[in-house]
Amino acid sequence: MKKLTIEQLKNFKESEDKVEFKRAEQGNFAYDGGSRVKPSDRRKCILGYVTALCNEGGGCLVIGMEDAYPHKVVGTKQSEGKLGELESSIYRDTQIRPFVYELYEDEENQKGRILVIDVPPRPVGKLFRFEDVPLMRVGEELKPMSDEMMFSILQEHEPDFSADICEGITIEDLDVEAIRILKQRYATKQKNPGFMTLPDTQVLSDLNLVRNGKITNAALILVGKQEVLKERLPQASVILEFRKSESLVPYTNRQVYEQPFYKMIDLLWHDIDLRNDKIDVNENSYIFNIPYFNEDVIREAINNAIAHRDYRRSSETVIKQYPQKMIIMNIGGFPLGVTIENLLRVQSTPRNRLLADVLAKTGIVERSGQGVDKIYKNTLSEGKDEPDYSHSDPFRVELHLSAVIKDKAFAVFLESEQRDLSEEERLSVFEIIALNQIRMNKSELVDRDLIKSLLERGLIEKRGKTSGTYYILSKSYYECCGKEGEYSKNEDWSASQAFPVILAHFNTFKKAKMKDFVSILDSHMSRKQVRNTINLLVEQGILSKDGIGSGTIYYLSENYINNSIIISKALEIGIEELKKRGEIE
Repeated sequence: MKKLTIEQLKNFKESEDKVEFKRAEQGNFAYDGGSRVKPSDRRKCILGYVTALCNEGGGCLVIGMEDAYPHKVVGTKQSEGKLGELESSIYRDTQIRPFVYELYEDEENQKGRILVIDVPPRPVGKLFRFEDVPLMRVGEELKPMSDEMMFSILQEHEPDFSADICEGITIEDLDVEAIRILKQRYATKQKNPGFMTLPDTQVLSDLNLVRNGKITNAALILVGKQEVLKERLPQASVILEFRKSESLVPYTNRQVYEQPFYKMIDLLWHDIDLRNDKIDVNENSYIFNIPYFNEDVIREAINNAIAHRDYRRSSETVIKQYPQKMIIMNIGGFPLGVTIENLLRVQSTPRNRLLADVLAKTGIVERSGQGVDKIYKNTLSEGKDEPDYSHSDPFRVELHLSAVIKDKAFAVFLESEQRDLSEEERLSVFEIIALNQIRMNKSELVDRDLIKSLLERGLIEKRGKTSGTYYILSKSYYECCGKEGEYSKNEDWSASQAFPVILAHFNTFKKAKMKDFVSILDSHMSRKQVRNTINLLVEQGILSKDGIGSGTIYYLSENYINNSIIISKALEIGIEELKKRGEIE
C-alpha cells in the first residue's frame, strides 16, 4: 500500500481529503473511551475516528501534526515501537484492518515523527460501530450517523441471487446425502452433535436455505439434486480441464461436476490430487513433503469461487490444471469495494451473502474474509511464487497458482522458526510476504513496522548503514540452503576485513580519495566506519596522505611497501629452504 508523504499531508484539507489531524505530542491520544462518561467525549479516540473514517469511505488519522491548516509537524510518541500491536488491536476491536505507518520530517536523524493510520473504506452495504453507534465526522465532532445515511448504506448491496427463491422447486428436489453432509459439517463447526438429530427441514430453515417452505437458490447450489441443478442452474457446475503442457490448446482430460456443492467439492479435490506430485524435504530434523498443489490453498480458492461468482451469468467456473500450474477462472469481477491492491486488507461483502453465510457456518470458508490470507500464507510458506490475480478484470476473477517450488530452503526456514509456536504466535500473512520480499533482495519495499517486528523476532538482520542500509534473512535461512558463504559476505566488515579490498584498489590505481573508499566499501561499512578505518591505517603507517579536506589523496606508505617486499623475499627464502629439506614439494 502506498504511503503518503509529510509534504502531501501538510496541504490536505480534513473534509475534502478525508484526513483527521491530532497533535498528541506525548502519545496521549486515547485508544478507546476509557473511563470517560459522556458519549461525545468517549468517541474522541483512535477507535472512534477509525470507525467514522471507515464509514465515510476510508481516510487517514494522522497523529503528530497541527489541526490548523497548513498542518505543521509537532512530532508524537504515540504507539512508538508498537505499530504492529496497534494495527492488530484495531482489527481485533473493530474488524477494520488499517495500514499503520510512521513518517519522519527529518528522516536521517529520525526527528519529527508522525503516526498515520490509513483506514480502508467500508464494504458495500456495511456499517461499522463504536460502542454500538455508527459514527460519522461532523466538523470537529463525531456524531451518530443519521437515519437517512444509514438507510442509504444498507441499501447499497448488490442483489443477493443466492437468497432469491427458486420457484417451482420443492424439498423433494434436494439431495438427501448432500443434506447429511451439510448437517455433519454444521454440527462439527458449531461443536453440537445434536444438530445431526434434527429434521432436515428444520436445519435448512435455521440456515435460511428454506423460507416458508420455499427453496432458495443457495439451497439448490449447495444441496440440490444433480438432475435438478443441471436443468435449473447449469452455470453452477465446475469444469476441470487437464493439459500435459501449457503450450497445448486442446485438453487431455475434461470433467464436468454438476453435483451439489457438498457432494462435489471432495470429488473435485480427489480428481485434482490424482495428478498432484510432491517434493520430499529432509533437512536436519525437518522431514515433510511439499505438494505441488496445496490442498488448503486449492479448496480455499474453489470455495471462494463458489461463494463469490455471479450466478446470473451463464458461464461455469473453470479450473485449468497443468503439471506445474493451476488457473481458476470465475465469472464476475471482484465484489464491490475489492481490488487487487486491497485484496488482503479490505473486509469485503460477499456477492452471494446467504451462500457465503452457510459456508461459514459449516466451516467451509472463513467468515472474516481470511480465505485469501490463507492462500497467500500457504503458497509463500512452501517457497512458491505469490498467488497471481493480475489477469482478472471487471468481468472475471482469474487466479494463477504456480506449483514450482522456487526455494525449498525458505519453506524449511519458515517451518523451523514456527514449529513450536501457537497459532496466535505464528507469522501473519503480511510478515510472510515481507520475508519473501527480503529473500528476493527487495527489502526497500517492506514497511518500517514490519521490519521492526521481524528484527525483534530474529527473523531478519540489518546490514549496511545510512543510505546503504538493507536487510537479509537470518543466519538459519542460509544454513538451510547451504549458502553460509553468502551470509558471511553480507556481514558488516571490520578494518581487517576491509583492508584486502583497499589493498586491491591500490594495486590497480596507486592512489585514492575518501569517496573512493566509501564507494568500494558502501555495502559493508557506513561512511563513519570507512573514515575511522582509513584514519586507523594512516596511524598504523600503512597509508600515507597528502592534502586536506575533500582533496586529500591517500597512498600506500613507503614503509608498508618496503616491509611487504622484505616479507615477500623472506617467504621465498623460507619456501626454498623447506624444499631443500624435503618438507614441501
